[in-house]
Amino acid sequence: MLRRALSLLLLLTGCLTAGATIAIAEDTVPNSPQQIQLSFAPVVKKAAPAVVNIYTRKVVQEQMASPFFNDPFFRQFFGDDAAGGPTRERVQNALGSGVIVHDDGLIVTNNHVIQGADQITVVLIDGREFEAKLISAEPQLDLALLKIDTKGEKLPTLPLRDSDELEVGDLVLAIGDPFGVGQTVTSGIVSGLARTQTGINDFGFFIQTDAAINPGNSGGALVSLDGQVVGINTAIFSKSGGSVGIGFAIPSNIVRVVVEAEANGGKLVRPWIGASGEAVTAEIANSLGLSKPGGVVVRQVYPNGPAARAGIKPGDVIVSVNKKPVNDAEALRFRLATQRTGKQAILQVLSRGAAHDATIDLIAPPDTPAPDEQLLSGRQPLAGALVANLSPALSDQLSVGAWSGVVVTKLKRGSYADQFGLQRGDIIVKLNDHDVADTQALQKLLGQPSDQWSVTINRGGQVKTLRVD
Repeated sequence: MLRRALSLLLLLTGCLTAGATIAIAEDTVPNSPQQIQLSFAPVVKKAAPAVVNIYTRKVVQEQMASPFFNDPFFRQFFGDDAAGGPTRERVQNALGSGVIVHDDGLIVTNNHVIQGADQITVVLIDGREFEAKLISAEPQLDLALLKIDTKGEKLPTLPLRDSDELEVGDLVLAIGDPFGVGQTVTSGIVSGLARTQTGINDFGFFIQTDAAINPGNSGGALVSLDGQVVGINTAIFSKSGGSVGIGFAIPSNIVRVVVEAEANGGKLVRPWIGASGEAVTAEIANSLGLSKPGGVVVRQVYPNGPAARAGIKPGDVIVSVNKKPVNDAEALRFRLATQRTGKQAILQVLSRGAAHDATIDLIAPPDTPAPDEQLLSGRQPLAGALVANLSPALSDQLSVGAWSGVVVTKLKRGSYADQFGLQRGDIIVKLNDHDVADTQALQKLLGQPSDQWSVTINRGGQVKTLRVD
């Protein structure tokens, strides 16, 4: 039994050892170093120099605690603005990782690694340090591009592989700087693909791996055994803060889109088709007469938009984009985001159970009507909210599911609107039972005095009414 198990292990080792093709009989013992040696060292030597450590520095305002600041008697004389008390400056440091994608010093990392940083320092594997400049940031994708001045020196880079070539079970390496201990390499397999509903970012579509990923690994490389980047390590699922074998990486195909947009000298514009919907669950599939769940059932079609011109109607089900399957709305958004505006895509659509291909134009989302941003004020429950007219472009930016109406874009902390429970992205549908068409109409309604206020909002597709005296 032991000899049989050993032989099986050696067969696996022979298959995984680079450049070695070894045939071992079932009942033989190893007779050469190649038959017992399995090492990722050649891959690491190739990939590690292109993975960098990133250190950020941010000055934050910190409130000084005092028992008087929350005392009602104290606030009666000094006002609510004194409730927080005096502040002092504090330096906040953070760390992460990044990947050199161009030899002139262009580096990709996670947006959350550098967000709000006053100073960004990049450290190469040989110990050299560079001040980095933020070139572009994509908060919705949780990606950012940095640039360091190499004085003309060419740096080692890592190529981006087609992440759609990955299969569950493929071996991968995670390279980064966990906990600031220095560059570290861990190994594992691809545990899952196309993970959505994670809540990590607005374009949730992740590679899942059991390679150990810990704080500080964010922005580092998930590398295949041919030494290419298949993903950017981004997040972990953990109740303790440490790795439990469930890590997530942003696929390299979306990273490539961000890098190419910068190389072409323009900001990334994600394609828009003028259709939105929801995942086809088992219940929905049954109601539509489909044999199984999967795909996106269309709920809204923008008038004269690309989807409408392609003949897509509410009730149709989108099952793939350019022959890549989509199982829910997040997967559809991801597949479209990997395409370029000005091009076309082929969507496979089910209409009343019959499948057909629809060729659709990929355009930038329209930015009309104008936002006409208004900061609401006065003694009313929406005071302190910054609102704007929705357009497809603003809807895409805020990741809301509607294309028209009035949306909350920002809230002043501690304002009436904040205390009232409004959130960024809320769409104000009605005020005191009057429809709200645009920001001007909202201002007029707020100008009418009232002892009681009723605000109906659309939050993530759910309509709710808030009331206050």
